[in-house]
Amino acid sequence: MTSEELRINVEKALDEIRPFLESDGGNISLVAIEDDKTVKVQLEGACVGCSVNQMTLKSGVEMTIKKYAPQIEEVLNIE
Repeated sequence: MTSEELRINVEKALDEIRPFLESDGGNISLVAIEDDKTVKVQLEGACVGCSVNQMTLKSGVEMTIKKYAPQIEEVLNIE
């Protein structure tokens, strides 16, 4: 998979997640993909500072991204 294909797949994963975040007044955006294995995202709106956002990130977001791009090892939230 090329870096471009990887980025497209990660965006597809975020598109799947986004409606759930938007329903809570939040959003998520892709900041960067490093070494084709680390995805950096930024939680926005109501998701910023939410006590469950780290859990949400690790379980829902990371799991969904890995479904589309199995080579991703880690998803980090950039404050």
